[in-house]
Amino acid sequence: MCDDALELALRRDGARWIAGVDEVGRGPLAGPVVAAAVMLDPACIPEGLDDSKKLTPMRRAELSARIRACAVFAIGRATVEEIDRLNILQATFLAMRRALAALPRPPDRLLIDGNRLPPALPCRADAVVGGDALSVSIAAASIVAKTDRDARMVDLAQQHPAYGWDRNAGYGTPQHLLALKRHGCTPHHRRSFRPVHNILYQEDIVTS
Repeated sequence: MCDDALELALRRDGARWIAGVDEVGRGPLAGPVVAAAVMLDPACIPEGLDDSKKLTPMRRAELSARIRACAVFAIGRATVEEIDRLNILQATFLAMRRALAALPRPPDRLLIDGNRLPPALPCRADAVVGGDALSVSIAAASIVAKTDRDARMVDLAQQHPAYGWDRNAGYGTPQHLLALKRHGCTPHHRRSFRPVHNILYQEDIVTS
């Protein structure tokens, strides 16, 4: 159950500004990977924080607005070009570092979702497997990152409506894969991801 037990333990250890960090968008075939860093006020923790994937879009939007109103937060992104150049793991780490660098005040302790920590972090950090369902700070970061990325994909869907990004957020759903076969790739597709790479390879064979 998502609560503030991890944060309380860190505060007892002397930490004051604890940032939860999470990312969204490692798996999709299109769009950026987005990370958020959130430092919650212990006196103003929104009720109902949980893993963003467990929440309805409406509930995520409500909680995101409340987090933004009472917490210190920042968002970092890595572009499709960076994902293809660096690989998705390193691009995710880059987005996390950008989110942390954009915070208006530096954290003194980090809780990061997952089992690996990005290099070159600004302070001591703990990796928390399944952290978005355990830590309120990480859950808040997952919600902020998810709502930001979903909004970005809705905007991109207006430019490329065939792929259904307003509904699938760039993931490889049947509609998305069919649109890839019919219409090919856009500048927002990750060319290093196999389904996209395979279609590009087929296009090269046809045109050569």
